[in-house]
Amino acid sequence: MSDLNAVTEFRAFPKTWGAEYVAAGEVRFRLWAPGQEIVTLRLNGDDTEMSRSDDGWFELLATGIAPGSEYSYVLADGTVVPDPASRGQKDGVNGPSLVIDPTSYTWQHAEWPGRPWEETVVYELHIGTFTEQGTFKAAIEKLPYLAELGITMIEVMPVAHFGGDRGWGYDGVLLYAPHAAYGPPEDFKAFIDAAHGHGLTVVLDIVLNHFGPEGNYLPLLAPDFFLKEKTTPWGAAIAYDVEPVRRYITECALYWLEEFHLDGLRFDAIDQIDDSSEKHVLIEIAERIRAEIPERAIHLTTEDSRNVTFLHPRAEDGRAPLFTAEWNDDLHNAAHVFATGETHAYYEDFAKEPEKLVARALAEGFAYQGETSPQTGKKRGVQSLDQPPVAFVDFIQNHDQVGNRAQGERLIELAGADRVKALLAMLILSPHIPLLFMGEEYGETNPFLFFTDFHGDLAKAVRDGRRKEFEGHAGHEGETVPDPNAQKTFDVSKLDWKKLKAADGRDWLEFTKTLLKLRQEIVVPLLGSARGRSGKVLKADKGFLAVSWDFPDGKLSMAINIGAKAQATPDMPGKAIFAWPEQAKDLPPNSILVRAGAAE
Repeated sequence: MSDLNAVTEFRAFPKTWGAEYVAAGEVRFRLWAPGQEIVTLRLNGDDTEMSRSDDGWFELLATGIAPGSEYSYVLADGTVVPDPASRGQKDGVNGPSLVIDPTSYTWQHAEWPGRPWEETVVYELHIGTFTEQGTFKAAIEKLPYLAELGITMIEVMPVAHFGGDRGWGYDGVLLYAPHAAYGPPEDFKAFIDAAHGHGLTVVLDIVLNHFGPEGNYLPLLAPDFFLKEKTTPWGAAIAYDVEPVRRYITECALYWLEEFHLDGLRFDAIDQIDDSSEKHVLIEIAERIRAEIPERAIHLTTEDSRNVTFLHPRAEDGRAPLFTAEWNDDLHNAAHVFATGETHAYYEDFAKEPEKLVARALAEGFAYQGETSPQTGKKRGVQSLDQPPVAFVDFIQNHDQVGNRAQGERLIELAGADRVKALLAMLILSPHIPLLFMGEEYGETNPFLFFTDFHGDLAKAVRDGRRKEFEGHAGHEGETVPDPNAQKTFDVSKLDWKKLKAADGRDWLEFTKTLLKLRQEIVVPLLGSARGRSGKVLKADKGFLAVSWDFPDGKLSMAINIGAKAQATPDMPGKAIFAWPEQAKDLPPNSILVRAGAAE
């Protein structure tokens, strides 16, 4: 057990909720539970009734508390629950919480300043399937590989504690506690610290729009934490205008950045964060982060189906005072239809002339900028051409777009290796910020399936819901959909690192390395001065598109042909910096040509 006197430094941002050291060996326990009249703290097996304020806050100050001490809250009817703001769990979401020493980890790279946003190449990974062991410690061993590859940023899928041992992480219920199956909080800190030592930034995907179905005791503790009249696609909507709730949410974001030295956050599905407050909770979060962590480069990205730009303004010098960039689903969806011809579900919006929509997304940001969606019949998006290209995070696959397929197929299985290589080159050498999904760099063919670890009625509900979701989809009849709760569904979703020893895997990896090296050498130097209205569509025809960008520090252009016939190369500025499979007068099927030149 740690020396009690060792806890002498405290967090820069004291939190309203949870167990916090306020002095050596002295811990303040604080819980908002207006739905309860009596709450007892069970600490290391001993019960002590907590004091209650009129507004529903319960508090107790305990002394002589060693880090790692177990505690729970006992309600008047005998129900025992974990701390909703637990910093760590002994095991699962229904068991005891742990008192965490904020100084237990000694940082080796405490002065790490971060990296400029324009250098960013994102690598999205899921801790549980990234390695065979599925832990923070095991992931550390892969960091030299990622750095050598040319990755600059790791984006970790959510690690906030969720029900069961296996899951994507988007059903977290203890939003301050790293998932115990991946390792203790100190191991996550060690992963981030090691990444910084390799020159890699680390951002975390966080979910502030709902709570998961298992282990969420907040409705029992504080019924007003949720709105009675509103729901999200995944559960009850959160009452962000209620002050204790707002503090839980806003402080959560600051906690992960400060406690774990993260370089940023990705905010999941913010279109489901409906806040009626005078200042939207997301703007408050961004403003607080910018004000309270000015000494490091912090990057904040959002996922939002609405295609909005009000959260991503730019100062005259190009700085992002709020959020840094938006996940660009439009680029993915258009490119997917462009490559596969699939037009079901949300791909319906991109069924007509997808090459034109890919070209527009590359040149201007969003493909939909106020046009009517064929799928919904409603207008979607706002004008985005005034945004700089680095305001968009692009991808041709990610956890959602792979995992939300019934069989979890990656794009290489759907479109073929040659076509995907052309699209990968387009992704990496465009001036937008590229994101690779783990394994994409070496042509991984293992699926990434939707997996959970629920039991009983909840497991059945998830299993049945998953099968119903794909009823009527060609080739995805209900009985063929893998059971999300089966161990095999999780196991087959792990990366197959042996592929790197095969000729195809090595070839893919060298192809990706070449592209990433070119990006850092030629594309990145253009981005610091890049502003809006820089892109232009040169041509868009069946299976073919060409786009150019004009920046103060130089020009960039590319042409991509994934059609059935060769295409004449249009007039493009600059000299060739990359051609695949080879440079020729005309562009053959499944090819790309990229040029760059000096500013005029």
